Amino acid sequence: MRPLEGITVLTLEHAIAAPFCTRQLADLGARVIKVERPGSGDFARAYDQRVHGLASHFVWTNRSKESLTLDVKHPQGEQILQRLVAEADVLVQNLAPGAAARLGLSYEALAPKHPGLIVCDISGYGDDAERPGPYRDKKAYDLLIQSESGFLSVTGTADEMAKAGCSIADISAGMYAYSNILAALLQRGKTGKGVRIDVSMLESMAEWMSFPMYYAFEGAPPPPRAGAAHATIYPYGPFPAGDGKLVMLGLQNEREWQVFCARVLEQPGLATDARFASNTLRTAAREALREIIVAAFAPSTAAGIIERLDQAQIANAQVNTMQDLWQHPQLEARGRWTEVDTGAGTIPALRPPAVPAEWQPRMDAVPTLGQHTDAILAGIGYDTAAIAALRADGAV
Repeated sequence: MRPLEGITVLTLEHAIAAPFCTRQLADLGARVIKVERPGSGDFARAYDQRVHGLASHFVWTNRSKESLTLDVKHPQGEQILQRLVAEADVLVQNLAPGAAARLGLSYEALAPKHPGLIVCDISGYGDDAERPGPYRDKKAYDLLIQSESGFLSVTGTADEMAKAGCSIADISAGMYAYSNILAALLQRGKTGKGVRIDVSMLESMAEWMSFPMYYAFEGAPPPPRAGAAHATIYPYGPFPAGDGKLVMLGLQNEREWQVFCARVLEQPGLATDARFASNTLRTAAREALREIIVAAFAPSTAAGIIERLDQAQIANAQVNTMQDLWQHPQLEARGRWTEVDTGAGTIPALRPPAVPAEWQPRMDAVPTLGQHTDAILAGIGYDTAAIAALRADGAV
């Protein structure tokens, strides 16, 4: 039995933050009913066509869900929503600021009738009536929150900032929504009461930015942008081998620095060089030290350097591409791959991380738009004629 079997999640979601949250709830067995706009659905469905004609973001964040097409502004749509809420344990939404409240889906509106309901609102800047803040009604997308949170200011090269290559702000908000919903379900099991969860993308990213914030404490200079290298630890980052490939390595302490000099660089005297006698000094003199390391690596291949690093127990990694990741031997050896169905055929999918062996994660199909509309409506009391009338009237 999966831990969330018997839990129903109703979600009015789009893009990444809320869908990533609810997909993980589905992984653990929850029934997730995804409400989508008739005709177009979640706009993430149209981001690209890279997976047999389906969007890469969508297939990642929407497996194991039921898709219900519903015009939430239609009079009949509002009634259907209220019926679905009555059967739900959790309501999740990341609509535009204020939209859920206008639909009668705020926690304040729902709690009197449904005291056990958990409502999770995900927004860019937080949506608290008592402390709205000046940014409450601003639209927010992943890149904009990367910018507002200061992430861009410390990411990239000295000459140019760079965004993260994945939707890091959406992911952070989705993870805090997911973990707090799990906590709220535990609390409800003790008290019988639901709660409102107010997830802010900015606040989620600000938490993740706490190291660079503290590094810049009381007006101190922030960590410099250092490309793929570490801004404050050296040597830590990519170094070229003689065959043109890159090796990523990282040293954490003085013992490793001494071992690195003796066994990898084969220059034991370098460990006592006054220019490099501490991490602070090595970071300040990183250009001079980089020249020494690159020269020492030049006669060797990347594979040979990695072998020496492994023998010396110095942390290292290959600089992989997406194709390398698809074929990563560790993922294969640990059985992390399975398959899920889609409307365009079967595709490979990673099993969710950290799920105990005793639980089989739910790995059901990625739904086509409106695939489950009739079944969901039938489940809340609509007969075939009533469903046909709803469809003819444009409500679903």
